Amino acid sequence: MSSTSSPRGDVNLARRIGFWSATGLVIGITIGSGIFRTPAVVASRVPDPTMMMLVWVLGGVISLCGALTVAELAATFPRTGGWYVFVREGWGPMAGFLFGWSQLVLIRASAIGAIATVFSEYLLRSFGFSPPAGSSIVNYVAAVSIVVTTIVNVRGVQLGAVLSDVSSIAKFGGLTLLVLMSFALGSSEAHAPTSVPAATIDWRLFGLALISALWAYDGFADVAMTAGEVRDPIRTLPRAIVVGTVAVVSIYIAANVAYLYVNGTDAMAKSTLVAADTMQALVGSIGVAFISVVVMLSTFGTLTGIMLTAPRIFFAMADDGLFFKQLTYVHPRYHTPVVAIVLAGILGVAFVLTRSFEQLADTFVVSIWPFYGLAVAGLYRVRRRVPEHARPYRMPGYPVLPAIFVAGVAYLVGSAIVSDPVWTSLTFGIVLAGIPVYFAAFAHRRRITR
Repeated sequence: MSSTSSPRGDVNLARRIGFWSATGLVIGITIGSGIFRTPAVVASRVPDPTMMMLVWVLGGVISLCGALTVAELAATFPRTGGWYVFVREGWGPMAGFLFGWSQLVLIRASAIGAIATVFSEYLLRSFGFSPPAGSSIVNYVAAVSIVVTTIVNVRGVQLGAVLSDVSSIAKFGGLTLLVLMSFALGSSEAHAPTSVPAATIDWRLFGLALISALWAYDGFADVAMTAGEVRDPIRTLPRAIVVGTVAVVSIYIAANVAYLYVNGTDAMAKSTLVAADTMQALVGSIGVAFISVVVMLSTFGTLTGIMLTAPRIFFAMADDGLFFKQLTYVHPRYHTPVVAIVLAGILGVAFVLTRSFEQLADTFVVSIWPFYGLAVAGLYRVRRRVPEHARPYRMPGYPVLPAIFVAGVAYLVGSAIVSDPVWTSLTFGIVLAGIPVYFAAFAHRRRITR
């Protein structure tokens, strides 16, 4: 088990992030493209209003169980790297390496591509264009947006940080306004949802719908990646993670109720731009323009934020001797990790030009959530193997709540294997391809303090 002292890289980081800023990061990172795009995917896979809302509630419960567990892990190991640190502490260096390997070759590219796709769709809608899902123009505009955010982050973190802050305020405020307007101005009479008998629900599709919802909930613990820059992380991180996650779950459920109230299940299933269509029904083209700007700010800010946070994982791994040193190269003029940023941008462009939004989002969840499950399950090992370890925060509901999270991860992985065995197997194959890379290049170089 690693030492609890701060890693070498953390001593050079300024601790400037307080509780409210950390909570804002949780909300800002989590609310990206998902809530503006995936409700249509969920409704198409589960065309029943009750079951559809069950998907979102279940996704929220699973995420909250994970957040409570990660709150303890973050307080116990308050180091830069977040999930990588938790996986490594629970299961050892090779598991930590596989997480970083997957981030590099699969996870970040899928996330960047999916978020850029939503940005492209709402940007085109704001100009009066409504190309069909999967249209090449959507992919090309998304690719350009990835190139732009790559350049922004190479040039420096200040602009990226400003964009992230502005987008956090815009996205939460925009969603809140949409919910309030839906119940003040909307009417459910013209779109009365009709229940579908439970026997007709395809439970394999229910699992895929849950995967889509978990894409929207993802990010609830990413603030832990910045632990080296958080003031009093032992107290701040647990509170920020829990408060931020509760806020996100609440606004997501409220937003889906609003979408359903205004549009109905059938219209939601056909509406890839459900937020814009909801505002169109409420106040016309002015509403479409407003929400399109909100979503563009949200997704562009999230794209920028991904380019800011992902290199922290690579830095933490390189500090342990578990990753390619070239990825930590810092630009001599702009002082940014240019190689890691550019590589993430190139992979994002490649993915967005070859995969649909649904494929990108599903790939992201299937490749990263098993690591979340490992990290959460690792808490059992950490408590058992190092019972004397200082634990400033102990999660409530242990050992039940971590088990609920792990069971949820197992269910979504099983659903993915049953519903799409070829692509799921290929995804896991890419992840496991990191094992020979680890033993060939890094196993003898690791320098984690023990």
